[in-house]
Amino acid sequence: MDFATTKRMFDLPEGMVYLDGNSLGPLPRAAARRVARTIEAEWGEMLITAWNKAGWMAQPRALGDRIGRLIGAEPGSVVLGDTLSIKVYQALAAALALNPDRRKVLSDRGNFPTDLYMAEGLISALDKGHELVTVAPEEVASHIDDDLAVLMLTEVDYRTGRKHDMEALTRAAHAAGALVIWDLAHSAGALPVDLAGVQADFAVGCTYKFLNGGPGAPAFIYVAPRHAETARPALSGWLGHEAPFAFDLAYRPGEGVERMRVGTPPVLQMAALDAALDIWDGVDMQALRTRAIALSERFIEGVEAACDGLALASPRDPEARGSQVSFRFEEGYAAMQALIDRGVIGDFRAPDIMRFGITPLYIDEADIDRAVRVIAEVMEDRLWDRADYRERAAVT
Repeated sequence: MDFATTKRMFDLPEGMVYLDGNSLGPLPRAAARRVARTIEAEWGEMLITAWNKAGWMAQPRALGDRIGRLIGAEPGSVVLGDTLSIKVYQALAAALALNPDRRKVLSDRGNFPTDLYMAEGLISALDKGHELVTVAPEEVASHIDDDLAVLMLTEVDYRTGRKHDMEALTRAAHAAGALVIWDLAHSAGALPVDLAGVQADFAVGCTYKFLNGGPGAPAFIYVAPRHAETARPALSGWLGHEAPFAFDLAYRPGEGVERMRVGTPPVLQMAALDAALDIWDGVDMQALRTRAIALSERFIEGVEAACDGLALASPRDPEARGSQVSFRFEEGYAAMQALIDRGVIGDFRAPDIMRFGITPLYIDEADIDRAVRVIAEVMEDRLWDRADYRERAAVT
């Protein structure tokens, strides 16, 4: 892999080390041109005929297949649209309907809160006695039993980067008669995923993090082919209908994963994502993973050698973490603001986590070494110790 070439494909500000691609990927250089073409040549010239002439209506499946290659999904099993929260709701509703005699949903306390919120909301709406059980991440396997309906996990912990063993947990859940949903928000574009190989039932994920689709880029959902014709979409939107433009008053689910479509596709967002995925077409995921581990190890070694005040929150074993490194520091929010002021961009997660995304498509050894130097300076000289750095913004 020529990562020097992929780095030139991104529009990054001069002098900045961007270690926050695990939250929002940077702008691919081709994205602005692609969106402009969609606005001017498609929307501007074709107007409503662009739904057919420019292929807008087919994009959710076409882009889904391109993402599918990165997550080990079978062709035709991934579709794009709506938000990650909506896709979590759909996946869980479908999984529960496929396992109607059981009532327990198992997740972990490291899961992203919105996944748990959506589960709580769905359980309340169903009002059938379902229960959401959350345990410590390392205790998940021991809580898989014959009462379990659905195991719902995020593969990579959004705070610490801790990585679940997808294959082992899926196998254990299936052996107990449960279905499995994987949230790939911090996996897709970060590390190799093999949904078909591990026989996952459902998966969801977003495209604005490691996939660089831009703020508000649409989410995706995977439905294993064995469930595709029986899974109930729960949110029966008109684009999930078998024949949307027949405008039938009664809903009939579309073919396969198409039934998981809900609302109108976000055309401009899809255009940006389309440009971003052009970069991914040439990426070998195993080479990316090898490079990410090497850069992460360099980063950890450098920070720990230079900064006594930061404690590693991510797993020490690189195979047990995703493509981010997190450190704990009681004044982590203020320290992160000091770093941002000096051109090293990461982010903060309560109560004390400083997160740094390691993304080889545009991060190299020189970036890692510069980030280490700036972090060391901020910590050694207590440059974070300012009142304005402690003032919390709306987004941390």
